Amino acid sequence: MRSSFRFSRLALVATTALSGAACGNPEIITPVTTTTVTETTGTAGTAGDGGKGGDIFTSGGGGQGGTGGATSTGGAMPGPACGDGKLDPGEACDDGNGESGDGCTGTCDAVELGFACPIPGDPCVSTVVCGDAKITGDETCDDQNTAAGDGCDASCHVEPGWTCLVVGAACSAALCGDSLVVGDEKCDDGNASAGDGCSPTCHLEPGFKCDVPGQPCTPTVCGDGVPEGTEQCDDGDNDMGDGCTPFCVKEPDCSQGACTSSCGDGIKLPNGSEECEDGNTEPGDGCSPDCKVEPGWGCTDVAVDPNQLVLPIVLRDFHSSHPDMEKFLGVDLGVVQQALGADGKPVYAGNPTTPTTSGKDNFDQWYRDVAGVNFPVVQTLTLGKLPTGEFQFSNGNFFPLDNIAFGNEGNFANFHFTSEVRYYFEYKGTEQLDFTGDDDVWVFVNKKLAVNLGGVHGAMNGGITLDAGQAPNFNLEIGKIYEIVVFQAERHTTQSNYKLTLSDFVNAESVCMSVCGDGIKTPDEVCDDGVNDGTYGHCTPDCKPGPFCGDGVLQADHEECDDGVNLSPYGGCAPGCKNGAFCGDGNVDSLFGEQCDDGVNDGGYGECDMGCVLGARCGDGVVQAGKEECDDGNKVNNDGCDNNCAESGPQ
Repeated sequence: MRSSFRFSRLALVATTALSGAACGNPEIITPVTTTTVTETTGTAGTAGDGGKGGDIFTSGGGGQGGTGGATSTGGAMPGPACGDGKLDPGEACDDGNGESGDGCTGTCDAVELGFACPIPGDPCVSTVVCGDAKITGDETCDDQNTAAGDGCDASCHVEPGWTCLVVGAACSAALCGDSLVVGDEKCDDGNASAGDGCSPTCHLEPGFKCDVPGQPCTPTVCGDGVPEGTEQCDDGDNDMGDGCTPFCVKEPDCSQGACTSSCGDGIKLPNGSEECEDGNTEPGDGCSPDCKVEPGWGCTDVAVDPNQLVLPIVLRDFHSSHPDMEKFLGVDLGVVQQALGADGKPVYAGNPTTPTTSGKDNFDQWYRDVAGVNFPVVQTLTLGKLPTGEFQFSNGNFFPLDNIAFGNEGNFANFHFTSEVRYYFEYKGTEQLDFTGDDDVWVFVNKKLAVNLGGVHGAMNGGITLDAGQAPNFNLEIGKIYEIVVFQAERHTTQSNYKLTLSDFVNAESVCMSVCGDGIKTPDEVCDDGVNDGTYGHCTPDCKPGPFCGDGVLQADHEECDDGVNLSPYGGCAPGCKNGAFCGDGNVDSLFGEQCDDGVNDGGYGECDMGCVLGARCGDGVVQAGKEECDDGNKVNNDGCDNNCAESGPQ
């Protein structure tokens, strides 16, 4: 037989020849025909891949490997597989790996809930956006911001002590009494009881401070120079008329005659700068700490017409041995000058004494704290309202310091003391003031002496009507605020009378009411959405909740579930009263541990098993007989076991 060989690209041709003889019969010549066989080389592969083997219609070896690649075994390339970074037919995604929990399931058959996988081979991206007013992923709230401390934290999870009932709306305190101070709460002492410093609505009660949530509140000490709790001020003294009462309440400034109001003093000046005045500086009640009307409220000025007036009174106890006590008798109208001093106290008029006083130094102790000489005590004086409209305090046995301070000193009552009362009023031209007292009584209006009952005497009467005729004498103008001060002294062990009557001394204050239906929820409103028609998801006309998600009552027309909490995005009731995700819903919830979910989850090779975990599959490191030739625990080609778990030949 003749033959011609040329390697590389030349054809090998087999020709027709004669065989020596047919088997068993050398006499028979049998022609043998051979087929022309063409040998081709494989196509060079790219770097990292083996070259393509000769085609199936020809014989031959493998082609030359690409640069840095390896020569493959002849035959077909490994087929498409999950994890190769290419979106193959039947795949929903392929992020270049066979792992679940990163957005694309380990079998590439589903995009996991809360993810998007737009570019094959690239990592999937989360579609959960905190602050977009939507509940997605494992979020339990979304108040349209990513700020922490407002009930919904920076990752959109409900913070302790809060409730976030409406998606996209502000959260609020969940419960007063849970030892957490959140939302509009000012305190929380771990209970909802009144009278212990923190009210049932978790607001501070007068006279208390609540520094540590969950712990009992403690009394404040007015006069220690440190404003605490509901104290508006604390100047550390027992003086009145200096801007801060001994009860730590702000006073108007009357140093220049007509008073200027201080926010929180309870006096609303006509045409003043204050939008409102409710007698305190607490926020959340309609009138802000700077006397501005708060959003969601309406405030109107009304004449204060209470059933009683409660006025602070400063008492100073003296020993009976004081030079001005128990030494004199008689009416004495020359003890004080006609005008108060710069410090708001009476100015002594004796030169150097008067018939019932021993001199300036001793008199100056009457209405000023002097350690060892007097003992200051702060109380209140309550004037009840008479049927005729006047307010009056009347006591024929006025002994407010019995058995306290310096004590009775052997007497049946504590006789030797002074008192000071101040009151502020808007002048209308009809005010009437009457006083009965013993011993000394001096009444000053706008710092000028209006009633003089000086001396040591029995009960005496005095009074004044502040009409148009008297207005020039006291520099009074209609519509302005002025101060009345009553100074009294009890100096002799006979009796003690004190009777003060005020007529038409009525001030204006602001009364603030929340505006139900304006869409602004105020602390006294449970809800206010601006609709207030009582339908599902809206507030009632009286600003209480209508049927809503979170009330624990299933509203079949609007809700899939409602357990009253609705914070279970997986396996329970989720925010928005939607059924939470669950194994078997056909969605892969990798955030909650699911590796897969085909809605059936009955197992099988390459399928999802019970519990939403991947069943046996290529890449799990276990060779599944009849399904796989190999399994090296990955889906990488060219390592001996390809991405379809078929042996790829020696490398």
